[in-house]
Amino acid sequence: MPAVQNAQEVFNVLVPDKLAKAPDKAKEVGAVFVFKISGEGGGEWTVDLASATPTCKPGTVPSPNCTIEMANSDFLTMMADQSKGMQLFFSGKLKVSGDQMLAMKLPKVLAF
Repeated sequence: MPAVQNAQEVFNVLVPDKLAKAPDKAKEVGAVFVFKISGEGGGEWTVDLASATPTCKPGTVPSPNCTIEMANSDFLTMMADQSKGMQLFFSGKLKVSGDQMLAMKLPKVLAF
């Protein structure tokens, strides 16, 4: 994957493009995620992989299946090396609420 500059690039460009190209793969996950990325280049997005047409849109929904919270710098670290996710989680830099098992499916969503 090419290096990304920030979470905005991932969620405003890369994820929507991937969902448009491979909606069936996204529907395999079948859940709604909210991402809350703090710091410069961050923001909040809802990634809906449960709908007939998977989407990634700015903003949040009231009851996602899984919410992921982290700083943009940590997000970029995880994007560069997916294996860092567990390290970030156990160090408290990656917070997961809701169905934590869904977070294990994130590489399917975020792998480019």
